[in-house]
Amino acid sequence: MRARPVTPIGLSFLDAMTCGLGAVILLFMIINAAVRDHETRVTSDLQAEVDRLEAEVLDGQRLLVEVRNAVSETDQERAVTQGLARRMIEMLANIQVELATFENTTLARRKHIEKLQTDLKSLEEDAGRLSASLPSDETPGASERLHVGDGDRQYLTGLKVGGRRILFLVDASASMLGTTIVDVIRRRNLADGDKVRAAKWQQALATVDWLSTQIPRDSQFQIYTFNTRAGPVVRERGAVWLDGTDREALETAVGALRAVVPGEGTSLFNAFAAAAELRPRPDNVILLTDGLPTVGPDPTSSRTVSAKQRGRLFQRAVDQLPPRIPVNVILYPMEGDPMAASEFWKLAIATRGSFMSLSKDWP
Repeated sequence: MRARPVTPIGLSFLDAMTCGLGAVILLFMIINAAVRDHETRVTSDLQAEVDRLEAEVLDGQRLLVEVRNAVSETDQERAVTQGLARRMIEMLANIQVELATFENTTLARRKHIEKLQTDLKSLEEDAGRLSASLPSDETPGASERLHVGDGDRQYLTGLKVGGRRILFLVDASASMLGTTIVDVIRRRNLADGDKVRAAKWQQALATVDWLSTQIPRDSQFQIYTFNTRAGPVVRERGAVWLDGTDREALETAVGALRAVVPGEGTSLFNAFAAAAELRPRPDNVILLTDGLPTVGPDPTSSRTVSAKQRGRLFQRAVDQLPPRIPVNVILYPMEGDPMAASEFWKLAIATRGSFMSLSKDWP
């Protein structure tokens, strides 16, 4: 086969086509490299934005957990607060009921005391007429309020201040801080210096101070205080009788009584039990108190005591009292205890003692 001849025009066309293809390929490679670089830059920026958004999502989830925990704690605190509020409302309702009861009993107590005072005045007039008709070899003292009675007894508006062994029983419970329940609750939370300045307690101290000046010179005496416990005010001397002629002993006992801070409940049981333990036994007891006992021989954890319970505690205490010893009662005012006046009046009558309720300005 004969070869076809090569012409210059055919070679030129082939060269041109080859060069064009090479140019296209070079252009494609250049464009592809630029596209890859652009794609890399765009992809890098988008990945950074995605990473930032993912970090924000994680922070949001963590904050959401914290918020949920805070909401849960708030719900628990709200539930506790609501429970406390309900209990406070119940306590306030109970206090209001108790205050209403005390108001009603106070009115009945006042009427009862007025009747007893009228009866007492009548009895004092009868006693005065009877004593005036009895002969006496005793010489009256210098006191304007002193009246000579039977034997070696002295009388102060019906109160016997005499005998060979005189025992003063002074109520030093928290109720001696005031005449109302609210006043007692308010004062028992004060400092000791403020407690002893309570008007009611100061009146009791002044009463004992005055009565101590009326002790006969040939008598012995002892001053006991009682709340949930009972004992002598001068603990260094112990449970022994003190000489009525010993001025230093009198001053020491009265001074020790002024240092006593009223507090706790009232155990008349322990007071009368302590009187029974004295040797020789007293032949005259002067009781300064403001109401029926609130506890028995041992302290109790109960915060309230009913009128019937106080009556039973009073009877148990009276059973501890030695026989044939006159009990002279000085009753101070206290609301919410209407039966105190009648019970102590009956105790004074049964023991051949006396009963009196002091005015605010005595002594």
